[in-house]
Amino acid sequence: MQPDLIGLEISKGELRRLSGVSPDTVLRPVIIADREQRLKFWKREILKSLELALIIIAWIYGLIILLTGSAITWGIILLIVVPIAVLLGRSLWRWFKTPKTLRKLLDAVDQYHSLIVAVDVNDQLAVSGELDDSLNDRDKVITALQLLREDLVRALTSDRLLRDNKTLLADNQDLSVNNFTNIQALQANTEASEYTLIFNQALQIALDVQAQRTGDR
Repeated sequence: MQPDLIGLEISKGELRRLSGVSPDTVLRPVIIADREQRLKFWKREILKSLELALIIIAWIYGLIILLTGSAITWGIILLIVVPIAVLLGRSLWRWFKTPKTLRKLLDAVDQYHSLIVAVDVNDQLAVSGELDDSLNDRDKVITALQLLREDLVRALTSDRLLRDNKTLLADNQDLSVNNFTNIQALQANTEASEYTLIFNQALQIALDVQAQRTGDR
């Protein structure tokens, strides 16, 4: 991957800093749709739920023994019911705790990263001679992705500010700026090429981000 593409990526650490949550802990449609991500998510949730369930089971079972003296049947029931209840409870709690806007913004970040991958694929095809290398169009796409990255960072920052303290948003007027028009202008000055689809998708993401931020306000 070219250095300019690597610099465009939004790392998980940066996402955590901007949003205030770990992106891997947010159950989203993108994770549900991807088998590998879905398995990783549920594996992590099951392990954490089992740890919590064991603590709860030990505490409840200890009380039962104190009261009844022997409770093997209750122990078996607890081993079955508690882990399931903890897993369902954690999942529902995470789903309702995470704002819909944040989930959509994190999905937009995933889509943004898919555009970076698409440009990287075009770069590899150009090197192999299977694709005409249009440096001018590529430069415009990189600029559009830089603008889109700025929008995503601002949107995640303003979303966190809105969740933490709504009054702070009024003191950060620069967070309301959106680069949709600038990306649109870049697209208008680009000839039809392999980058056209990437431009169209970048515009759609920018439009979605703009809609989410407008909805927040």
